[in-house]
Amino acid sequence: MHLESAAITTSKPFRDRDLAWLEFNRRVLHEAADERNPLLERVKFLAIAGNNLDEFFMKRIGALKQKASLNEALDGDASYKNLLELRSAITALLTSQAALYSQTIVPELARHGIRIVGGNELSEGQAEAARQFFQKKVFPILTPLAVDPGHPFPILSNLSTSLGIMLRNPETDGRYFARVKVPGNLPQLVPLPSDLVTDDASSSQSFIRLLDLIHLHLDALFPGMIVTEVMPFRITRTAAVDIDDDEAGESLAAMVEEEIRQRRFERVIRLEYAAGGSGAMLSLLLGKLELGEIDAYEMTGELDYTDLFTIAGLHRTELHESPWHPIVPATFDGHDPDMFAVIRAGDVLVHHPYESFEASVERFIRRAASDPKVVAIKMTIYRVGAETPFLDALLAAAEAGKEVACLVEVTASFDERQNLTLANTLEKAGIHVVYGMVGLKTHCKTTLVVRQDEDGLRCYAHIGTGNYHVKTARLYTDLGLFTCDPIITGDVVDLFHYLTGLSLKRNYVKLLVAPVNMRDRFLAMIREEVRHHQAGRPAHLIAKMNQLEDREICDALIEASQAGLQIDLIIRGLCVLNPGIPGVTENIRVISIIGRFLEHSRIYYFRNGAEEPRDGNFLIGSADWMHRNLSGRVEAIVPIEAPALRRRLGDLLEIMLDDRRQAWDMQSDGTYIQRRPINENDATAIGTHQLLMNATHAS
Repeated sequence: MHLESAAITTSKPFRDRDLAWLEFNRRVLHEAADERNPLLERVKFLAIAGNNLDEFFMKRIGALKQKASLNEALDGDASYKNLLELRSAITALLTSQAALYSQTIVPELARHGIRIVGGNELSEGQAEAARQFFQKKVFPILTPLAVDPGHPFPILSNLSTSLGIMLRNPETDGRYFARVKVPGNLPQLVPLPSDLVTDDASSSQSFIRLLDLIHLHLDALFPGMIVTEVMPFRITRTAAVDIDDDEAGESLAAMVEEEIRQRRFERVIRLEYAAGGSGAMLSLLLGKLELGEIDAYEMTGELDYTDLFTIAGLHRTELHESPWHPIVPATFDGHDPDMFAVIRAGDVLVHHPYESFEASVERFIRRAASDPKVVAIKMTIYRVGAETPFLDALLAAAEAGKEVACLVEVTASFDERQNLTLANTLEKAGIHVVYGMVGLKTHCKTTLVVRQDEDGLRCYAHIGTGNYHVKTARLYTDLGLFTCDPIITGDVVDLFHYLTGLSLKRNYVKLLVAPVNMRDRFLAMIREEVRHHQAGRPAHLIAKMNQLEDREICDALIEASQAGLQIDLIIRGLCVLNPGIPGVTENIRVISIIGRFLEHSRIYYFRNGAEEPRDGNFLIGSADWMHRNLSGRVEAIVPIEAPALRRRLGDLLEIMLDDRRQAWDMQSDGTYIQRRPINENDATAIGTHQLLMNATHAS
């Protein structure tokens, strides 16, 4: 199924970042349309696209609406016009999503015996099972709320689903509005008994939406009343944690705690409602929520596509990708390897999820915590997940008398509460905890271990591109460097002094640290690459990242392109720089890799005049070329210097640039075209992820 582009085309070199993000989500949605993907993987991408859009509204639309509201003459405000343009792109995306779901995915699921049934489609046995579930699990926790002079319109929680209900009293003919919240702590898709016979003879599975189940039993909630209309709806609130530097005072943690408490009262910015509702019901909700028509979205498919994660998670192996089990890195293989001896023998590069996070990063931190020769552990924490394995290790290290310091970024979007809880636990154990830095998010991924080796005190470091998060380490592609290079680890020591103290050090030797020297160093490397090209020496720039938006970097790339430098950008998400424009960006190529794993690693390559391409400069780290990364966050980029590791990164970039299965080519108007294999038997036809899984197994 072809999905129409949600982009607004342009011939200019720069495009709106939010439209560029929506174009990225279209590529994600396309994975649900791609028949080469197993069915339940396609369902998963439908849910991911919905979840992405939720975050987009909370973070970006919320900020734009706030900006627009500052101007009284909204019709003349550029930000308001931008909201209208974004709405047009969003509705096009939602239309494609709904059509794909109803016309393709639903029939395919039914063919394999998986159905989401409506209240009027239940068999006798299913209806009885639904009634029993409602009476035992749902009815006791529902709270129907009527709206009248004695009952004000209720506060609706963010991303909550409700039933809007119009009632009539048959005795007085009085008309009323009521709201029933669909409980978020119950399964949104309730399993039902099913005895369907399917084409492939597999067991059938049926579900009813929880909101449909409640709708089916409204008479139990409003006995004696006549239900005249029911309209399911869902609301979204802005969710930006906005810390005022002047008011943060002594406790950043306390400020974030207060912001989290206030979030439930933040402005409502979106109303999604099920198709078929009346104009009167819609007008009532818009009025009560203080929204305009621009904020209302009719959902002709699912009201909340994230509910489909339940379907995507069904144990139907024939409808999933073959499971991938990360391999223990060869350098750390063996029954009980001495990781510190391995790192002393030479730098180690690990690539997740192809190589095991547990057998490398997690083992490194656990070994450091239990090793009696280790005297100190320092770590940055941005996102670690609810069940982090590092907590016990760090607590044990502190109990053993080691110096342990953690910088916990408490303003990490949507993980604030979890990070505050983690920080409190660490602090109670006597661990030195720093709650981020006011005005700067700490986004670098670094761990420092100080060990008393036989020949003296030595520092070991892990510097990565991704979070210390066990779950995402199985889903995101990330790189990590283990090193005891005294210059790099000396820089890491200085970085932690900057994070935990008041260090003003700016002359890092090998590390690129934002916001200190990273922007200037990258700009200098781009200009140096241009000089190599102009002097007739080998020159090439390849940059792989999540997003590209920083205007100063983009200007430097345009100048480099105009000077004739070949530039390849591998950018998974949004890119505001349109490639291939004659005389402007004609020497810039932009591709996006979308597929089984989320491309999260950042790699920067400058050939730097080297005759042999793999002898150029390679760097990895936590930062994209975004203004926020280079100027508003603490980031770390590290050079990869060992020849074998440079060759490995060069091979990785080459695989991605040659990909003809998962790669999309960005056009000069900002749209994307997915590549197709020239020959189905060619290695590039299986895609980057499968190629790397095969190579990892073979190594």
